[in-house]
Parts: sequence; C-alpha cells; structure tokens
Amino acid sequence: MSKIESYQLDLAIPMNEEDVFHFDDSRPHFDGLCRKNGITYWFARDFMKMIGYQTFQSFQKAVQKAIASCTTLGIDIMENFQQVDREIDGKIEKDYKLSRFACYLTAMNGDSKKPEVARAQAYFAAVAETFKRYIDQAEDVERVLIRDEISLHEKSLSGVAKQAGVTEYHFFQNAGYRGLYNMNMSDLKNRKGLIGKDSSRSLLDFMGKQELAANLFRVTQTEAKMENEGIRGQKAAERAAEAVGRKVRETMIEISGDTPESLPLARDLKQVKGDLKASSKEFKRLDK
Repeated sequence: MSKIESYQLDLAIPMNEEDVFHFDDSRPHFDGLCRKNGITYWFARDFMKMIGYQTFQSFQKAVQKAIASCTTLGIDIMENFQQVDREIDGKIEKDYKLSRFACYLTAMNGDSKKPEVARAQAYFAAVAETFKRYIDQAEDVERVLIRDEISLHEKSLSGVAKQAGVTEYHFFQNAGYRGLYNMNMSDLKNRKGLIGKDSSRSLLDFMGKQELAANLFRVTQTEAKMENEGIRGQKAAERAAEAVGRKVRETMIEISGDTPESLPLARDLKQVKGDLKASSKEFKRLDK
C-alpha cells in the first residue's frame, strides 16, 4: 500500500480538527501557518518546510509546475501565486504568497517520495473529495501537464513536418502511433475500448501518466530526428515517425515489461480539468 493510500485510510478515522490539519506531528499544522491580510495565504518558504523540502531552489520546481497547471487550466495565476520580496533573518529573499489552492497544486506536483509530501497529497485529495470532486491524487494533475506539453510539441512537430514536405499530416501522425503501438490509430481505439461518443476524441485525453509520457517522448524525438537528419518528403517522414515510435515501444517493454496498447484507459481529462477548476473555487470558499 502506498504512503498516500495508507494516510487516506487514517483520514477515515474520526479525529479532532487540529489533528486533521497536521501533515506531520513534529511540525505546525497547516492552518496554523496561514496569514491574513485581505486574503488568506501561506508563504512558500513556510510551506516548503512543512512538506519536507530543505532548499527553496528544489521546492521552486514544484511551485513552477503548479503555476503551469494553473496556466493550463485557465485559472488566474496572480490570485494564487504572488511573488514577493520578504525579509528573512535580516536578508531579502524571494518568496511566494500561496493561496490554499496553490498549496494544493504545489503539493500535488511535489516529490511524493518525501513522506511529508505524500501526507500533504493525501490530505488535499481528501479535502477535494469532500467537494465531491474526485481527483486521483497527484497523477491526474501530472496528466494535465503532460497532455498540454504534448499539444505544444505536436504543433511544433507539425511545423517541422510541413517544412519537410509532409502534405498529409494524418498519415505521418498515424505512422508514429503505428510504430509505438504496432497498429493503426483506428484499431488502437477499438483495442482500448474507446467507442461511442468518445470515439472521435483524441486517445491522448484518456491515457494514464505512463502512456502520456511515452507519447511525449515519441513526439519530441520524432521532431529531433527529422531536424537532425534533414529528412524530406512524405514517405521518408512517415518512416522516421514509425521508427521513433518503434524505438520508444522497445524501450518501454525493456524497462517496464508493459506494451503501450495493454495500458488501461484513465479518466477523461476533460472531467479532470473540470473538477480541478471547481475545486479551485471550493478551496477559495474555505477562506471566506
């Protein structure tokens, strides 16, 4: 059982309010660190210590990913992440004022190998569930980010392909999938069970984190191969896309033993994004 799962079981046991807000009994409870000045906020440098980070530099990676999540969701960044200069021990340091939702996103983008982060993720996931918004712990937040990265890189790859003389992009795109999955996209959707009203949707919206990451690698490496090798023409581009997909497939099987077509579908990212947006409003309401 994972740290997150075990802590969620603990949360099911009735506790007094102060215990519920502890991520770690050796540290102040979460609401004890908040500050109020027209808004309720937490300083990032306070929050980072609470979830087990030793340096602000390493913690900023989680903050930047959380900010990227806000951007992807179309949620106002300034309402949730305000960069400030703050005097600490006689020195002026960069810091952020984080909203409750920003703390949630930052924890979800944190290093879950840290027990404090795992506890924080479990706590925030449990709070989100009380809003009747089911977020599958940190993975759904990561899926949103990876899916957005794929969209950006697909646009870039499309531009490279066009310059290389690709005139039928859908054939070029399908060649990449064929290399990765050993079948065409239409057959893959049937194999995965994406049927009915969802059959016209991109399969990427239903992929789990592992499968999305494999496709992101496939797309970026296809672009790199075409540029580095100066590939030109429709057929040559299709062969390159298929070769990269096949190489990613071989690597997946070698490392994890999983074939990409055998990985199960995940919850629709449209629903995930909707729940995250709704949760941002609910987190804000908690502080009114």
